Amino acid sequence: MNSKSSGIADPAALGLAGFGFSTVLLNVVNVGLAPKGLETSLIMTMGFFFGGLCQLIAGHWSFRLGEIFPATAFSAYGAFWETFAFWLLLDQAGLAGAPSGTGIAWYMVLWGIFTFLMWINSFYHNWNLVGVFGTLWLLFFLLGAHFALGIDLILKIAGIVGIICGFWAVWTSFTILFQEHAEIKLPGTSTPLERT
Repeated sequence: MNSKSSGIADPAALGLAGFGFSTVLLNVVNVGLAPKGLETSLIMTMGFFFGGLCQLIAGHWSFRLGEIFPATAFSAYGAFWETFAFWLLLDQAGLAGAPSGTGIAWYMVLWGIFTFLMWINSFYHNWNLVGVFGTLWLLFFLLGAHFALGIDLILKIAGIVGIICGFWAVWTSFTILFQEHAEIKLPGTSTPLERT
């Protein structure tokens, strides 16, 4: 089932925009271009709503369309943003102690493994998604290394990768919007591998 035949708009444009903008905002802090205080205010708010809720909605509608890959991706990463924002909220309110660097490192590595497997699947979709998932699994593993080792340079490198990943997701969102709305095909929408 596709969005045109079902009468439901393609939710991927919304989900990718929510993911992309939230990822850019967080990584602007990681790279040192914005103050750390931004993390507990705008990032928390964007994480709950645009990064979290909008992706969860996109995931729900992808399930409705019978599209398992975007349904899984948007639901999972929407939940990631919800848990991340909730953790910031608990930490800011003093309701939970800060987790250890090792604990956060494992959290990031697990997301890196999940994302690496999603990246492999992305080769059956389009080159833009290959780029988004490729930079995202690298980002998670870099963040895991930063939290495990405490090396600030790794966090800055992760921030650069995260900004690239986020903007790539926003670009991918707009390729869908231009294709669906104006029937203009932008670069990166061809499929690397065909299903057999």
